[in-house]
Amino acid sequence: MDRPPPPSLRDLFLGFAKIGILGFGGVAAIAHHVIVEERRWLDDKEYATVLGMGQVLPGANTVNAGVIIGDRFRGTAGSLACVAGVMLVPTIIVVLLAIVYDQVVAYPPARVAMIGAGAAAAGMILGTGLKMFSKLRIRASDWLVAGMTLAAISALHWSVISSLAVLIPAALLVTWALRR
Repeated sequence: MDRPPPPSLRDLFLGFAKIGILGFGGVAAIAHHVIVEERRWLDDKEYATVLGMGQVLPGANTVNAGVIIGDRFRGTAGSLACVAGVMLVPTIIVVLLAIVYDQVVAYPPARVAMIGAGAAAAGMILGTGLKMFSKLRIRASDWLVAGMTLAAISALHWSVISSLAVLIPAALLVTWALRR
């Protein structure tokens, strides 16, 4: 993949500001588009790795990804630029929307609009997941670990902490054993 030169602090801020503005309510789809397809800062595999790290850390996945990507290219200042970019405008928009929502909450079409927005966000997340899934090379160990996770959550009704405490070591062991 032919990559452009490392982004400046301004580029990082503006790229993540675009993610924050356009990805409002469903950031993952637009984040992938901006980071991988448009700006070419990462390839699909690197993006999936960064997103995966962002998911296991506390906080919003895209903010965590911004910290990782910003640090990779410009250190602490890059991390701050990404976080400021992804959060500044959406925070202002949320405050303004809360003020407007408070005024129209009793109006029935406002409720219908919220249901539609939720469906659109779900569709964006599903589309991004399928797009990323189609490019992955999935092994038998991956399916086994996914099955164990599904069983722990749906059949055994384990909590997140219990699931992580058991499934992380089990996943490492299964992956290691199947690759030997």
